Amino acid sequence: QQGCDPFAQTQRSKLQHRRARINQQINKEMRMRAGAENLFRATSNHKVKETVALELSYVNSNLQLLKEELEELNSSVDVYQNDSESISVPMIPLGLKETKELDLLVPLKDLISEHYGEESVLFEKEIKEFMELRQAMRTPSRNEAGLELLMEYYNQLYFLDSRFFSPTKNLGVFFHWYDSLTGVPSHQRALAFEKGSVLFNIGALHTQIGARQDRASLPGLNQAIDAFQKAAGAFNYLKENFSNAPSLDMSAASLNMLVRLMVAQVQECVFEKMTLLRAQHDFLTWLQLAREAARVEDVYSLVHQTMTQAHVKDYVPFSWTTMVHVKSEHFKALSHYFAAIALCDCPAASDAELPEQEKAFIQFHVTMPEGPSLRILLQDPEERRKLGKAHLKKAIMKHEEAMRIHGLCKILRKMDILQEVLSFAHKRSLSKYSEIDHEEDFFETGDAPDIHPKTHQKPEIKSPNFSQVKVTDLFHRLGPLSVFSAKNKWYPARRVHLMRGENGFGFTLRGDSPVLIAGVIPGGCAAEAGLKEGDYIISVNGKDCKWSKHAEVVQLLKSTGEEGVEISVITLQGTEGPKTADKKAAVMSSGSGMLKSNKENSRKSLMNSKSASTLLVWSKKSKRSKKSTYGVPFTAVGDNEAMY
Repeated sequence: QQGCDPFAQTQRSKLQHRRARINQQINKEMRMRAGAENLFRATSNHKVKETVALELSYVNSNLQLLKEELEELNSSVDVYQNDSESISVPMIPLGLKETKELDLLVPLKDLISEHYGEESVLFEKEIKEFMELRQAMRTPSRNEAGLELLMEYYNQLYFLDSRFFSPTKNLGVFFHWYDSLTGVPSHQRALAFEKGSVLFNIGALHTQIGARQDRASLPGLNQAIDAFQKAAGAFNYLKENFSNAPSLDMSAASLNMLVRLMVAQVQECVFEKMTLLRAQHDFLTWLQLAREAARVEDVYSLVHQTMTQAHVKDYVPFSWTTMVHVKSEHFKALSHYFAAIALCDCPAASDAELPEQEKAFIQFHVTMPEGPSLRILLQDPEERRKLGKAHLKKAIMKHEEAMRIHGLCKILRKMDILQEVLSFAHKRSLSKYSEIDHEEDFFETGDAPDIHPKTHQKPEIKSPNFSQVKVTDLFHRLGPLSVFSAKNKWYPARRVHLMRGENGFGFTLRGDSPVLIAGVIPGGCAAEAGLKEGDYIISVNGKDCKWSKHAEVVQLLKSTGEEGVEISVITLQGTEGPKTADKKAAVMSSGSGMLKSNKENSRKSLMNSKSASTLLVWSKKSKRSKKSTYGVPFTAVGDNEAMY
């Protein structure tokens, strides 16, 4: 399968295999814990209680060790980075959610024979093809082909939902997925959980693609920006369209944190892009760089706040929270460093440059610096040096704070690249400070005001474009979805033998795929044979006509001789109105409420919702006229109807 990489022996795949193994161990320990807790509650024997309590403490310590091992795995961000020689700050990627194998052969075959009245053995090939696609999407390759594979499976789930997930009866299969961050297993009958988990993996794969780019080059930076924007879009779409997920990684609080983290990583790439494209080293460019760095600090501070909230801090890896905090301090230091460079390394403003520099400098600080007026400050080298020195002092303090926080995390201490970046920036600021520090300086270095954040490229949250991967319904042979879907019910097919009378067959036909009998002439051949308004023609003389166009059915009818024609028809059951079918709600089994896919599983809101408009391409709209009511008298023949 293209885009599938099951045997890749890369560092990333080894991590993912380890993740799968830990997930299984966590699952086993949690089952043992549940059993032991039940026994502890049920028994009144003190000796048994003591033994069970000992067993429980052992299981709990095992679970803690596994959780720590998984956290270390989630913290192995360096494995996902680019291996070029250039030094760049590591980005945070996400590991993929793992799932168990799923056997759909029996449940789908049962439904095909019961609901569709078809020979289920004839559909084994399609069912196996679907199961192979699901197996392949468990190990997507870290590139565009891997993303397309996940998207293809996600799109196929739309058809699976319409064909086999009835609003009144569930399929009886459970979808099992492990939490990406904690490894805790969850299972539900709702297809929405499967869709949500695949969407999560689309976002996670984008983060891995973004992290592996070589950000020392412009194409690499642009690809990283695009990947992190698409990751933010996938997590945001998941947050807006799926609710009450049973696993923590898909909760609203967690997804909100992930969207903000991706936006911050985009902002960091935008800053790197600006440093790469910086052609001239003039005063205004340095100010712009300082404001860009302040913007990165701003967004990382927001991510850090989000990661330390009550609902999130307990399961986000400590190394992530620490790295985000380190980056926020690091970029604050950089903003002050660039401000100092602008003031100390650029010549004082000439009269011609003054208006432009004044305008830029008025908006530069959050609060105006104390001391002389702007005009004097910009034109007096000594005043510029004083303010530059204050900015450098603040930069050095922030660099030291970033290094202190970095040192608190055992996992980050092992990350040489980050250590190198922080150390280099710190030394550079110290060296600049000693260069501009004069022995005869008797003034107290003031406190430099903070820099006003501003970016020249706002991050964009790019929602998934589901229509870019075209898929065909694997179960196309069951017939058009407008009629042959899980929410519709019909009476068993009737075979009718028709002879052509003087006035033809005596009915009016309308529409395509399948063709509808819109009216029946009382006393005509069709009426006598038992055909009714609202019947759908599904075969003519043994030829399947579910997908046939109007003209094709007419041609088949016209080509019959004196022996007449045999047609098969079905009648939809009127009790199954569209309103009841639209209220689709699946009962969950994990005990954590139900996962309702607000805009995903309800066809009605799918059609009306703007945020789900990308999905409309999947909706096989019926080509019949909107006034296709069953009560049309045979005399009222519309433009798209014809009598035969």
